[in-house]
Amino acid sequence: MISYATIGVNSIARVLPFYDAIMDVLGHDRVHLSESWIGYGPADGSYMPKLWICTPENGLAATIGNGSMVGLHAPSPAMVDRVHAAGLAAGGSSEGDPGRRPHYPSGYYLAYLRDPEGNKISAFCNTDIFPESDQAAISARV
Repeated sequence: MISYATIGVNSIARVLPFYDAIMDVLGHDRVHLSESWIGYGPADGSYMPKLWICTPENGLAATIGNGSMVGLHAPSPAMVDRVHAAGLAAGGSSEGDPGRRPHYPSGYYLAYLRDPEGNKISAFCNTDIFPESDQAAISARV
């Protein structure tokens, strides 16, 4: 249903390393870069970018939304862990370590990050069937 998401920032240069890092872990390529826009999506050019990062067109300051968040799908808990680590290493901050949440459905495994300008991002998978290699990491956290 959703064609794309847009996240407003004040400095493309400031957030570029963060978004490059987390999108690379998830297997998405930066397919557009200009002074005021970054676009991530499939490298084959088969469709327009799915995630845009931009400075506001009206010239006013970008502000973070209270209650706004973009959720990025990861295929496994291990991938959620890697996205969270990459985001932290690239200047983001943790808004919730990777793991299950007792008040969420049992299949949810996720992590929350803030980009360098404060926008909230989550990486999540929604499955109760994890590869065997992920079981030890999950058990250690739960």
